[in-house]
Amino acid sequence: MAAGLVFTAMLLAALALWTAIPLSWVYIASKVSDTQFPSSGPYAVVIIGILVSVVFVAWLIGRLNNLYVRITGTNRLQPMRPAWLRSMRDATPVQSSVTVVEAVLMGSVMLAAVALTVWFFLLAGSPIPNQ
Repeated sequence: MAAGLVFTAMLLAALALWTAIPLSWVYIASKVSDTQFPSSGPYAVVIIGILVSVVFVAWLIGRLNNLYVRITGTNRLQPMRPAWLRSMRDATPVQSSVTVVEAVLMGSVMLAAVALTVWFFLLAGSPIPNQ
């Protein structure tokens, strides 16, 4: 159960890399700027803020990965092979080549792509003005 919670925390932190961090810093920069045509100040806030936040979240994911390894004793995910695909002679377990961090980052990219697709097609509205 603890390993599942750590994995979920890693997934949420990795998903924040693509969603919450950029959106938060763009929002913060919009509050810093007092005009619609800002100078380089708000852009610097966005760039520096995103870089610092991404480095911090990457460090956090690494620490969570170390905690996951201490809990489970391995850095690899167990292969998920359905019983009906196993051979009768399949006695040796297949070693998975996917690490936990790789699975978390791949999962976060897929979730971010789904979120972007849902937003673009369902929530964004039409860019064509109504006349």
